[in-house]
Amino acid sequence: MGILVDKNTRVIVQGMTGREGASHSRAMREFGTQVVAGVTPGKGGMDFEGWPVFNSVAEAKAATNANVSIIFVPPAGAADAVLEAAHAGIPLIILITEGVPTVDMMRAVQEVRSLDEHSRAHGGEGVRLIGGNCPGLVTNGETKVGIMPNKIYAKPGRIGLISRSGTLTYEAAKLLNDAGMGTSTTVGIGGDPVIGTTFADVLPLFEADPDTDAVVVIGEIGGADEEAAAEYIKASMKKPVVAFISGRSAPKGKRMGHAGAIIMGDIGTPESKLAAFKAANVPVADTMPEIIDLVKKALDQ
Repeated sequence: MGILVDKNTRVIVQGMTGREGASHSRAMREFGTQVVAGVTPGKGGMDFEGWPVFNSVAEAKAATNANVSIIFVPPAGAADAVLEAAHAGIPLIILITEGVPTVDMMRAVQEVRSLDEHSRAHGGEGVRLIGGNCPGLVTNGETKVGIMPNKIYAKPGRIGLISRSGTLTYEAAKLLNDAGMGTSTTVGIGGDPVIGTTFADVLPLFEADPDTDAVVVIGEIGGADEEAAAEYIKASMKKPVVAFISGRSAPKGKRMGHAGAIIMGDIGTPESKLAAFKAANVPVADTMPEIIDLVKKALDQ
């Protein structure tokens, strides 16, 4: 079954009628995802390839009982799209958009967290934002809410996968699939400096999931998310975790790939991340294929 999304998930697409939104809506439908509607302000009432389109998330949710929204809105309006979905009561929001201004993301993440706390305090299920600048998430064989290649995730597996990188997410999932293990759920959290969900937010979900036997964490240089994940693993994880850190040869002060992948001083260095994982007894692969050997060894132990 995996975490966060399953065959009962009902998805609306903010920005469905744009090029990227349309393309990935079709791919999600081909995967088997219940994509139930699109949202494009000013185009409400139209039929888009069999999907009803609404002017607002609130209208779409009321008409379809959607519980997830995926956002393909240009950077200038992406944070507002997140807040529209959050205020409409969508409990899970996936922001695919890359290049959202950091100040906009700070505002959106802070407000989503406030709405989440308010919802939970009053008996609700809360509000979670994944991304931005992320590939989304997929529970193998059940539903995909994102931009991952369909064929990699067709068969259910039992390894949870969390990643800051898009392409490395796909590579790790394919390696696990080819090795006969596969993934239960893959969560791409995004590589920007400010994101809605971190490694440490997802790890407890995999720890509680009966369909996940082990977890692979694909990290990067920059930020302190990996260090926070290592602290949680050391204190609370019973399931085995294997890690990989990309960008380990990057010079300090130079951005490598994602906006969040930059080393400043002693923060976000490969050394700090490797030390944190070592202290948490998490083996770190030197190459992507080595992940498979480390996962097999961890499961055997």
